[in-house]
Amino acid sequence: MSRQMVRPGGRSARVQASVHTAVRELEAEVGREALTVPLVAQRAGVTPSTIYRRWGDLTELLSDVAVERLRPDTAPKDHGALASDLAAWAEQFLDEMASPAGRAYIRDALLGDPDGTNAGQCSAYAADQVDLILARATERGDDIPEVETVIDRVVAPLMYRILFRPAGLDAAYARGLVAGLLGQGGR
Repeated sequence: MSRQMVRPGGRSARVQASVHTAVRELEAEVGREALTVPLVAQRAGVTPSTIYRRWGDLTELLSDVAVERLRPDTAPKDHGALASDLAAWAEQFLDEMASPAGRAYIRDALLGDPDGTNAGQCSAYAADQVDLILARATERGDDIPEVETVIDRVVAPLMYRILFRPAGLDAAYARGLVAGLLGQGGR
């Protein structure tokens, strides 16, 4: 009797993908408020107990889906200079995160995150993007700030404003944060 080797994460990855797809489809069809674990399970072709075992409850499932949706799907564009690269990235970050869908994903990511893992993952996405921009600038011979400095002086104020003070938040604000970071004038 030969045992078939199971690829690590194979079934688990398929379950996660089908459940995530079911959540996205059902959100579009019936709205977020109508989502239930049994409804998601039925659409995904799994049992509700599978979802409860893996995610705990609907809040944690929505949080997991939100973290995946917040993952950037492209690398930051290369505009040839640190200032323009960071400014363009900050504007795109603002557009995506301040959109109604972006705010909903941020809220969901944080709501189902008792230990801070999801918040850390979302922060890592931004840090990875900034790190790529800074690596390109280093290759061009530019003086660059530390990744954490960019997080503190650009990303953190953007996120605070997106979540708590969105009025008047626009691309000029994002560009001003970058200019202030790079010593190119105030906001």
